[in-house]
Amino acid sequence: MTHAGSRRFAGPGFARPGFARLGLAAAVLAALAAGWPAAAQQRPMLMEGTETVYQRVLTRPGAPMSVTPDGPVTKQYPAFQPLYVFARDDGWIEVGPSSAAAPEGWVPADRVVDWRQNIVAAFTNPAGRQRQALFGTEEALRALMEDEAVRETEARLIADADAGHSDPASGVVAVEPADFVNIRDHLYLMPILDFVEDMHPLNYEDTLLMRVASVPLEEQAPATTETTTAAGDDFDVGVVFVLDTTKSMGPYIDRTQRALSRIVDDISGTDVGARINFGVVAFRDSVEAVPGLDYRTKRLVDLERRDDQAPVLAAIREATSVATASSPGFNEDSLAGVEDAVDDSDWGLGGPDPYDGRFVILVTDAGPNDPRDPLSRSDIGPAEIQRDAEGKGIVVLTLHLETPAGGEANHAYAATQYRQLSRFGQNEFYYPIEGGSEDAFEATITHLVTALTDHIRAVRGEQTVLSPEETGQEMVNLGLAMRLAYLGERHGTEAPDVIEGWVSEKAVEDPMAVAIEPRLLVTKNELATMAELLEAVEGLGESARDEAEAASFFDQVRGVLARMAQNPDRLINPDANTLSGALEFLQNLPYRSQLLDMDEETWIVSATRRRPILDGIHQKLVQYRKWLYDASVWTPLYDGAPDGDHVFAMPFDVLP
Repeated sequence: MTHAGSRRFAGPGFARPGFARLGLAAAVLAALAAGWPAAAQQRPMLMEGTETVYQRVLTRPGAPMSVTPDGPVTKQYPAFQPLYVFARDDGWIEVGPSSAAAPEGWVPADRVVDWRQNIVAAFTNPAGRQRQALFGTEEALRALMEDEAVRETEARLIADADAGHSDPASGVVAVEPADFVNIRDHLYLMPILDFVEDMHPLNYEDTLLMRVASVPLEEQAPATTETTTAAGDDFDVGVVFVLDTTKSMGPYIDRTQRALSRIVDDISGTDVGARINFGVVAFRDSVEAVPGLDYRTKRLVDLERRDDQAPVLAAIREATSVATASSPGFNEDSLAGVEDAVDDSDWGLGGPDPYDGRFVILVTDAGPNDPRDPLSRSDIGPAEIQRDAEGKGIVVLTLHLETPAGGEANHAYAATQYRQLSRFGQNEFYYPIEGGSEDAFEATITHLVTALTDHIRAVRGEQTVLSPEETGQEMVNLGLAMRLAYLGERHGTEAPDVIEGWVSEKAVEDPMAVAIEPRLLVTKNELATMAELLEAVEGLGESARDEAEAASFFDQVRGVLARMAQNPDRLINPDANTLSGALEFLQNLPYRSQLLDMDEETWIVSATRRRPILDGIHQKLVQYRKWLYDASVWTPLYDGAPDGDHVFAMPFDVLP
């Protein structure tokens, strides 16, 4: 395979878009919090050829800082502390942690690495794929990818590395941890210094080959004997049922209660029974439209650790008192019920003892209300809810009853939406029940809950009820993912302690599996800026009702850019022809955005392209606001960092 068509962005600095140092609006929240500067402030140096992108570096382990070049050392930086560059002078670099504050000192140039953008890599959960090796050179990585026996060779290289006797000729410098560490729970910095866009040799689909640098953000204490023995004794599972209680659902809720009663009776008084707990949320539709529905969502019983599951069974029995009034249309507000289960259930996140397995089981015979529907409570769609749930380690499983009343058109719509909602890692947990068969439904709900109890048995080293073949590969992978995350938490698993290495975005042996996920390291101020930007663009776009008004959209945007460019806190290129051009640091990136790449001519003539863009903006805007108010999302990168400088490793698939 040749690589003449590869596109390289040479030199350190891998980036994908986001709104760090945001072009179209550069720190609205910071300005509100800190007030406008009374006098001109020293600003970081700009990247060559740009008007708005600041130079940044990453510190090598123990990089010393002095107040003046060649002065006495006053502090040492932790590994890979991101810093802005304010000056360069004969082998010394003046740095500071914030672009909005004065520099704090000088570091030797050979003790830092240039970092052109604030992008980091995160390992995905390795369940269902092989652990990946990091190579000292791009050529060594390519050699493995093009090996005719790639699976066997990769397995041997990882086994050799685990045994501590890698052949230096193989080029392997580190391997992915066996356990999983969730970057949202424990932020680690694995900056991407270089990348190549290319095709994977196995299926010729796009992938990134990335040069990463990796050390954990904080030193972790080694696991003690106490924390590495009696594995699985404290592994537990929380399950929240989200039940459609509209008029047609009575028989299925009764079947749910019957199946759960049987399973609870079987495990009552056992160690497994003590390790699984339940909650129940019910949903219907808009009570504003039909007051007779009584509620849109209702928490029937909280998720909590209890010795007796009788309150849960009673709550499900209560849910069989389905609505007597009919909701408007066939679809229901199932997304509101799932949101409540994900956001408001006590999963123990941020506390000393969260549930190790976290599951939401949605049961419905209808599709979800579209976020654009005025009767819908939620302004975000299934993809945004799924991403937020997965970030919290919560899996959504959907049982969709394809009853004749829905019809093929509704079944197809619902399947598309629920497949998005029910993804976790590389797998999908959507279970359509053909014809709405009550027997098939009861068998499926029994199978799923039994498989979840088997996750507990597997961690404890006990015999499972279902064989792997009976469980199904997706549920086997899910159980493994939960165990890897659990072990990573117990063992304090870190990213590999390696300075630099090349790795593939998609698994070397299986290009259908994403192994390394690039993320934007965004500050709270920057995310607030992104929200302000999207709100402004949405407002301008929605007001353009005809071709003439659409033509004025870019003129209005240019006016906003011109005003923002007058303020040094707004990193704007006002002469750009596209929004991505205004946000210079998004240029030349392996990310494609309909909004950012939309030019004036296309915007004017293509109303069909404008509508989905504006709808997507609104859904993402709601998600950004949720993150802004969720303290558990944010991590300070240095001692004393102001709240607006706290960071979040933001997934790219929630960018506009």
